[in-house]
Amino acid sequence: MPRTSASPPTADSAAPAGPSADSALTHGLKQRHLSMIALGGVIGAGLFVGSGAGIAAAGPSIIVAYAISGLLVMMVMRMLGEMSAANPASGSFSVHAERAIGPWAGFTAGWSFWFLLCVAVGLEGIGAAQIVSGWLPGTPEWAWVALFMVIFLGTNLAAVKNFGEFEFWFAALKVIAITLFLVLGLLAIFGVLPDTDAPGLSNLTGDGGFLPKGMDGFIIGLLASVFAYGGLETVTIAAAESENPVQGVAKAVRTAMWRIAVFYIGSMAVIVTLVPWDDPKVAEVGPFYAMLDHLGVGSAAQIMNVVILIALLSAMNANIYGASRMARSLVARGQGPSVLGRISSGVPRNAVMFSSVFGFLCVLLSYWRPDDVFPWLLNMIGAVILVVWIFIAVSQLILRRRTEREAPQTLVVRMWFFPVGTMVALAAMAGIFLLMLRQPDTRDQLLATGALTVVLIGLGLLRQRRRGDEGADDGTGTGADSGAGSGAGSEVGAEAGTGAAAEIPAQRR
Repeated sequence: MPRTSASPPTADSAAPAGPSADSALTHGLKQRHLSMIALGGVIGAGLFVGSGAGIAAAGPSIIVAYAISGLLVMMVMRMLGEMSAANPASGSFSVHAERAIGPWAGFTAGWSFWFLLCVAVGLEGIGAAQIVSGWLPGTPEWAWVALFMVIFLGTNLAAVKNFGEFEFWFAALKVIAITLFLVLGLLAIFGVLPDTDAPGLSNLTGDGGFLPKGMDGFIIGLLASVFAYGGLETVTIAAAESENPVQGVAKAVRTAMWRIAVFYIGSMAVIVTLVPWDDPKVAEVGPFYAMLDHLGVGSAAQIMNVVILIALLSAMNANIYGASRMARSLVARGQGPSVLGRISSGVPRNAVMFSSVFGFLCVLLSYWRPDDVFPWLLNMIGAVILVVWIFIAVSQLILRRRTEREAPQTLVVRMWFFPVGTMVALAAMAGIFLLMLRQPDTRDQLLATGALTVVLIGLGLLRQRRRGDEGADDGTGTGADSGAGSGAGSEVGAEAGTGAAAEIPAQRR
């Protein structure tokens, strides 16, 4: 079948599998939306709640743990930013993996991430419902989850600018909250707050010292910190629907360093300086609440509940968006059921519906099968983000040299110390895998995620082989060209058996 070019060079060019008024995603996100999505993506419920377990395990050394894992995340985002600025696509790293390694890699990276986001939508909905049910006793949690789902289904079924506006204000509220928290903490550290004495270094060096539980505790804290950074990838997915995809990605990636340093490492430093690391409240109700309570802030619990609710709802909204765009991108490349690729008014509405329904199904499973199926789902997503990072690093190693050869002008963002920096990041990921195998809890997650990944790889290879055989039979072939693209990274669609256009950039027309 003939190859067709994408219309705008920076947009996903996949046509829907059937007649439609619109054949491509719109560019409704403004730079302020993209900047705030990137900023808000760093501040999630994992920071506000999940960091408590890391502090309880590692003590003050959690600062170093977050610094190490933060450096790894910066490197991953730099690699992803390099590829996404050269070739903006709503499939992000899935598209890059397909271009670099092959269709099976794009299939595996894309569907595993989609699965992660959908299950996360369910988890975030449950967490948000628990907070609201606490305010309104007697109301069923599942009803609140359903209400949140309907609201965010509406925002994501409408124009993409609606999603952008919701995320803009959600992220703005989170940024304001954590900024006020950090300012309050610093004032307390320097003894400026009324009725508050400067703690000095007593909480950092006393009660067991900086490493109170030794290396084992530090390792647990390190693993907890690694998976707290999830959410940063959404900005490269959203960039494909922004007004200036290349500039947007480049700006978001370049500012990732100070965002991570301020919000994550800064928060951990402030908390363990002010609050004894072994305070039971740190792990039980969260470190941010523990600090506010320690400073005598009235209604600390309710303040943190509001902030956490905002963070959870923001994550729900962003994950429904990310899951729908990833599903639509996969279908556009012939990697899924064609019905999910249909676009109406610039929105992949079937993909939004499908992703939301799957997320709500996960919520129902938490009530129907809380002792077997639901924990199994949670274990399966435990290390997915690490699998995605590996695909990102391997893809960048391959695509960097190809792009330098064929379209060097598209390298507006460059990975630091290439190729050594990329190889160091890969070695660090391998090290995290080994550390996960040492811990009983994370070992189960790693094995479950490994099983999911193996199944997806098998399905991806089977689909790739079948499509190759079909192409050989009709003499046309189905493989997409794997050139680096031109300009900002044009996406050329090769019509696949599903009727959807492939999203793989090509030099040869």
